[in-house]
Order: sequence, then C-alpha cells, then structure tokens
Amino acid sequence: MLAFFVSLMGFSNCSKCFLGMWYGKIMTIRFERREVLMKIIVGLGNPGKPYEHTRHNIGFDVIDALAEKWGTPLTNSKFNGMYTTVHRPEGKVLLVKPLTYMNLSGECVGPLMDYFDIDVEDLIVIYDDLDLETGKLRLRQKGSAGGHNGIKSLIQHLGTQEFNRIRVGISRPPAGMKVADYVLGKFSKEDQVSMNEAIEKSVNAVEVSLSKPFLDVMNHFNK
Repeated sequence: MLAFFVSLMGFSNCSKCFLGMWYGKIMTIRFERREVLMKIIVGLGNPGKPYEHTRHNIGFDVIDALAEKWGTPLTNSKFNGMYTTVHRPEGKVLLVKPLTYMNLSGECVGPLMDYFDIDVEDLIVIYDDLDLETGKLRLRQKGSAGGHNGIKSLIQHLGTQEFNRIRVGISRPPAGMKVADYVLGKFSKEDQVSMNEAIEKSVNAVEVSLSKPFLDVMNHFNK
C-alpha cells in the first residue's frame, strides 16, 4: 500500500526513505497499543467528595479496591478520566474512573478505547443497579441501558450494547423517595456490610475474567 502511494506521487529516494520510516513508526505504535493492553475495566460514578461511597458510585469503589489490591493508584488524568495501567501476569489491564459525571461517561471511555485501540469485547463496566437487591451481583454480556444514564452514554459513544458488565445491586428506594436522592445517598451501616462483600466479589470476578472467557465467569458468579 505504501509503495503504491509513493510510486503514484513520484517522491524522491530521500522522501521515500522518510515516508517509509514514518509509516513504520505509526504502524508500530498502533501495534504496541493493541498488544500491551488486554482488558479495560471501567467503574462508573461521579467525581468529587460529596459523591464518595454513595450508591451511584459503587463502580468507583470497585475500581479503588482493585487499584489498592494491585498496588497501582490511578495517577493518569487524560481523556476526561483517571486511569492507570496495571501489569498483571495475564497481561496489562487499564483501570478507569470517568470524571465526566455519570451521564456523560461515554465521553471518557469511547476516546480512551479509540486511543489504545481496545476492542469492545475487552471492556468490562461495573455499575449500580436498582433492580437488584442490595449486594447482589449480576454479570451480563450485553443488553439495554435499563434506565441507567451512564450505560446509556456508553452505548451511544461505543455504538453497541454488546459489552461485558458487572451490575451491583442497590435495591429500589423506599416509597415516596425520589430515585435521584436515593442513588446519591449513602448506605446504611447494615447495607454497607453487604456492599463490602459485593465489592470483594466484584474484584474476584474481574480477576477471574483476566484468564477465563467472560461467559464462564458469568455462569459462575450468577449462581
């Protein structure tokens, strides 16, 4: 392809040499990006102190737990998010927390995946789910947003519903309470115990998914 382009444009030998080096460098960079990254793990939530450890930020909590366990804090702040690259025995993994606020999560994840040339099947998204009881996990490989604005944004920017998810149950709000107020509220002491267990299970599910097909992981953790 490059030889045809050079011949067509009539470049000199010196120009040909330069173009060859330039083309080779670009292809090498793209190859390295694709080869060194195996998975991208995204936890959804809202940035800032007021939102820490709220129901809507359970995705952030799981990412923080993974980063702490793996000894790699999220220090990179590009693409409207915080992320880090973790060197695992199975390969390199990207841990990501979008800083766009929940409803615009796709504005971080889409460009990040484009830059690192990551396929959508290598994405796992962790987020809260009102339709599951508190602390319950449900893994799935595809599906609609189900009313979750963060997932809706991801679907919009990725152009597909077919990406892996770890849904963490937070239950429905009590009668008379607005959903927005509920998801931005914090867990009771009793519920926090269940959520700590759910975070630990989510971490385990992510770790298992690095070496096994997500369908197998789903069948195990959905029991």
